[in-house]
Amino acid sequence: MDEFLSAAIGFPAVIFGAALVVIVCFWLLVLFGAAGHDSFDADLDTGPVGLGGVPVAVSVSLLIVFAWFGSLTGTVLLRQSDTGSATRALLAVAVLAGSLLLAWGAVRLLVHRFRRFFPAEPPPSRLDFVGSVCTIRTVTATFGQAEVVSRDGSTAIVQVRRAESLPSPSRPSGPGAEDAPLVMGGTGLLYAYDEDGEFFWVASYDAALDPGPSA
Repeated sequence: MDEFLSAAIGFPAVIFGAALVVIVCFWLLVLFGAAGHDSFDADLDTGPVGLGGVPVAVSVSLLIVFAWFGSLTGTVLLRQSDTGSATRALLAVAVLAGSLLLAWGAVRLLVHRFRRFFPAEPPPSRLDFVGSVCTIRTVTATFGQAEVVSRDGSTAIVQVRRAESLPSPSRPSGPGAEDAPLVMGGTGLLYAYDEDGEFFWVASYDAALDPGPSA
């Protein structure tokens, strides 16, 4: 028992041991509802190191646990060897790097199995563009295209139609119910989506008339 405690508070196990205490406190907060398991997903991206597809807290927690166990085992074996102090110090650094590398490999394998329990966010839908402001490229009653900026900052070219003054059973009522002066390069508002025709109804938009967000 004394040998275990001595190894746990010794280098390099103590580094991962301190991180393990933080991880345990975090999951206690999650258990009591004071934090979410995806709290760090917006701050860290573990995809480049092969740990993406699960919440960051899950992959990092597993990495710390495996690294702590590996470093603890390596420290115990190192202290049982007959190496000198200088050599032992170098081997301790090797244990630190090796335990971290082995932990990364183990967590990467587990992440591939756990990904199905954490489905990805639903793909973007065309309905997300409803209510967006667009730049008119060309638009008539039978054909039109406009450029709209999505939430992630990328641009897309969508099919648009301008509502005519004559009523139509398939035409939704809205700001485009009357003929609007839409010109190439002008600003329009996508106010409805026609699923059958796969196009947006567009109306003229004047930013000066926008009342802004409601109180």
